[in-house]
Amino acid sequence: MFLTPTLLSTLPLLHLWLASGVRACPTGTESTTSVELDKATVVGTATGPVESFLGIPYAHPPVGDLRLRLPKLLESYKGTINATSFGNQCLQQALELPPDIPQAALQGAVPVLKLFSANPNVTQSEDCLHINVIRPANTSADAKLPVLFWIYGGGFADGSNAMTGYNGSAIVERSIEIGKPIIFVALNYRLHVFGFLGGKEVQEAGIANLGLQDQRAALRWTQKFIPSFGGDPKKVTIWGESAGSMSVFFHLFLNGGNTEGLFRAGIMSSGSSTPTGHISELQGTYDTLVAEVGCANSTNTLACLRTVPAESLLAAANHTPAITDFTGLSTPYFPRADGYFVTSPPQQLATHGRIADVPVIIGDVKDEGPVFSLGILNLTTDAEFAGYLSQTWFPGASPSDFNKLLELYPADPAAGSPFDTGSANAFTPGYKRVAAIQGDWYFNAPRRQLLDRFSAHQKWFNFLSARGNFVGIGDSHGSDLFTAFGPGDMTDYFVRFVTNLDPNGSNESQPVWPTYNTTARLTLQFNDGSTPINVTVDDERLAGTDELSALSLRFPN
Repeated sequence: MFLTPTLLSTLPLLHLWLASGVRACPTGTESTTSVELDKATVVGTATGPVESFLGIPYAHPPVGDLRLRLPKLLESYKGTINATSFGNQCLQQALELPPDIPQAALQGAVPVLKLFSANPNVTQSEDCLHINVIRPANTSADAKLPVLFWIYGGGFADGSNAMTGYNGSAIVERSIEIGKPIIFVALNYRLHVFGFLGGKEVQEAGIANLGLQDQRAALRWTQKFIPSFGGDPKKVTIWGESAGSMSVFFHLFLNGGNTEGLFRAGIMSSGSSTPTGHISELQGTYDTLVAEVGCANSTNTLACLRTVPAESLLAAANHTPAITDFTGLSTPYFPRADGYFVTSPPQQLATHGRIADVPVIIGDVKDEGPVFSLGILNLTTDAEFAGYLSQTWFPGASPSDFNKLLELYPADPAAGSPFDTGSANAFTPGYKRVAAIQGDWYFNAPRRQLLDRFSAHQKWFNFLSARGNFVGIGDSHGSDLFTAFGPGDMTDYFVRFVTNLDPNGSNESQPVWPTYNTTARLTLQFNDGSTPINVTVDDERLAGTDELSALSLRFPN
């Protein structure tokens, strides 16, 4: 994501606040270290108990004729690779919050959005298919440590492995402290028009969902090369948040659940199946993009798109909806069915597809929807809301299709999100209602859909994060990452899961995390206050999430 300098300047203490919430780096004197990778020497940085190898290319640069093509994995290396600084970030879609957002909402939203913003000190470029490897210091090549493979979020339009909030060093350092050392791997993958362009031309060329293809290529790279860093390719756990968590969903269902040996477990933080349809339904976006960059009269529009300046494609992407616009999460860049990587619309995969038989941690935050609803402040009446839903989130539906939904999510601000805040945070008559529905539509309903179908057949652990309490947006989307990357108690559970395929350990101060079943619906909840963790029941708004699941299957976005 990109936040304008004017917007950031409204909160002068933002960087100080972030620094207090996320540990920037391990302590200690910095020096260089190296690893032999194939016929190359990779030079990284050693800082205290952690060694970092940053910006290693894992695929040929997707530029020129390789733009809008499947990733071409690097199979060998030679010479010296300088891995002491981050590689380029993939080109980011610009994001601006609407100018009429109340100051109180802005105060809470900016810190969370900043967490997901591109690193201003790292270049953005098409040449961005790089991977980071962070490991305990002095790890031998035969250590066979478990691997945590991180996939960032950002609405499939923003994000990178250089973002300051995604500090894998802190996780590795914590894993050492609790006696379960792991290796942290994080990739970059292509975004928006470069990675998730739609349209029939894209489908026919077999180049849909390229960002997901990049991720799969990076997993193959990890299988081949992580032993050089002391990692065990048989002990890889894939973890993502938001768009990254949704990516984990697609890897779980690819090839009818065949992992190809690329991973043995998954962690899904705020995201699973997307309520989207088929890639051919994005033809309008494709045609508009082609016209904007001057390729409309070409006999081969895809070939033409490979020749125009990257800046022109980025400018065109910035003219399409972003996740903080009036359309909310209804943007053209979420993965859709392409007949190959995503064989069916995602929610049909969730209800009829075959999933990888691996243990999974899955969870959400208490208030998923508010941060995505700040651009939707002018809906007040039931009629306006029903019209919006049918035109924007559930195409093909009629306003009458939402009669039950609007009863389950009433206009009373006390029933809306941020939840359990009474009449507070009601910036407009419809804001909290929109936020409640949007959060359940894209996050809670799909998560419960997966749990209800698969928890009887394999091991699932469910969580809810109720921490943060940001003004106006509550326990917001992304707030759990301040604990997961902090590091905090969530980090410990995740590290144990990566190591043992079970988040529980011998720490008697932390509650036992029960496996999920549809009868008890037990979930581990992370809280503020005197009870930081407790086991509770996942039953809030069950009728509402069931109705949203039914609507999404009937009317994919």
